Parts: sequence; structure tokens; C-alpha cells
Amino acid sequence: MLSAREAGLCRCHTCGLLVKFREGADCPRCGSALHARIPHSLAWTWGLLALATFMLLPANLLPITLFYNKGTLQADTIFSGILSLIRNHMSGIAAIVFVASIVVPIMKIIGLAWICLQLQCARPVRRKRQLVMYRIIDFIGRWSMLDLFVISLMVALVDRGTLLNVSAGPGATAFAGVVVLTMLSAKMLDPRLLWDKAAR
Repeated sequence: MLSAREAGLCRCHTCGLLVKFREGADCPRCGSALHARIPHSLAWTWGLLALATFMLLPANLLPITLFYNKGTLQADTIFSGILSLIRNHMSGIAAIVFVASIVVPIMKIIGLAWICLQLQCARPVRRKRQLVMYRIIDFIGRWSMLDLFVISLMVALVDRGTLLNVSAGPGATAFAGVVVLTMLSAKMLDPRLLWDKAAR
């Protein structure tokens, strides 16, 4: 049974149309340039992962929320926010925030880096296991913004002018950068490279 590539077919990366592949051709539906695989997929993925890893430090060390109460400033990082939830007997919410804000971004970076390493090493790959891992990473990417949604709701609901005010801190910007960069790195990694390597 022939693969699509062996049959001379190519899927447009923009609109998803399956067409006959010719080098330098454009998609007949959307006009985008056709490529058999995402160009420089591994290089883009490694670069975006490196940036996401760098952004993890400010995302976890800088305040993610700034709470002003009668002129007193209370700045919370992700860790201090989790500890505050635990002290206020909200361990369930603390566990959700811990998983969504710390475990998931780190595991996404490690998982994508592991897939890239497997693609570049000489040993044969277990393509099905890695493909399942890739799909899980790609799926949970959309839920990584949970912290930022919570901050947005707090800003909208708690803002009461000068006496009581909640705003996003610089850590929130860094955390959003981590989320966006890991999502982009997952999109830039072409999982079909796993099948290409297995075929070799």
C-alpha cells in the first residue's frame, strides 16, 4: 500500500487540500506554496522550544498578579498563588493551577524535545508511541491559557478603582509567551517526519 508521498500527493499546510505535488507549485484552492513537509521543521521547533524554556524563568519568578488593597500591594507568583490557595483550604483549585501552570508547560517542552531528539538520533523510532505523545501535546496546548483566563476574570470582577484593584503582572506576559511558543513549536513540528524516518 502506497503512502500519499509515494503516490505523488501532497497536503496543503494552509487549507488541508490533498493535491498532486510538483516542486514549486502552489495550492489550487488557497494559493499557498506546496511543500512535501514543513520546511525546516526541526530547526523551527528547536528554536521555539529554546525560547519557551528561556521564558519559563521569568514566568515562574516574576509576579503573575498584582493585588492592590487600600494602597497595599500584594504581588503573587505562580508558586505563591498556589500556596495561598492551599492555605485558604482550596487544595483542589491549587492542584489544577499547579498542573496547568507548571506541570503542563514543562512536560510539553520535554515531550517535544524528546521527539525531536528521537528524529535526529540514529536509532529507529517507535513512531506510534511518539505520534500519540505529539497528539496529546498538541491537544492540551489550547488549555494552557487557563491561568491567563483566571487573571482576566479577576481583573474584570475585582477591579474597584483605587481602593481595590487586581492587574496582571509581568509574569503573566512571560507565561503567555511560554504558552504561545510551545503551541507554535508543536505546530511547526511535522509528525510525518516520524514515518519518513521509520521508512528509512
